[in-house]
Amino acid sequence: MTYIAMNRFKIRPGREADFESIWKNRESRLNEMKGFREFRLLKGPKSDDYSLYSSHVIWDSQDDFEAWTKSEQFRASHRSARSAEEESPFVGHPQFEGFETVLQES
Repeated sequence: MTYIAMNRFKIRPGREADFESIWKNRESRLNEMKGFREFRLLKGPKSDDYSLYSSHVIWDSQDDFEAWTKSEQFRASHRSARSAEEESPFVGHPQFEGFETVLQES
């Protein structure tokens, strides 16, 4: 069964377009990795304090995901995500969640 790696991002009000631009203009390199199936950037609800986003990546296995996190491709694709806190669209750090698929319907 597959493994789903997700990060939740809280984005400062008015900085949503900046955050989306970071993702649209990044060098992903996910497709170079064994076990990569699909990536989605999801936009969720807004509050007065932040807009919620989630990255959603489907892998063949948790081992494939972990290999990604230790790869040069991972380091290269995350270099541009770092910025000075005063310029950052982020409220805090992303929250990672990993899930093993136990049931799937198509």
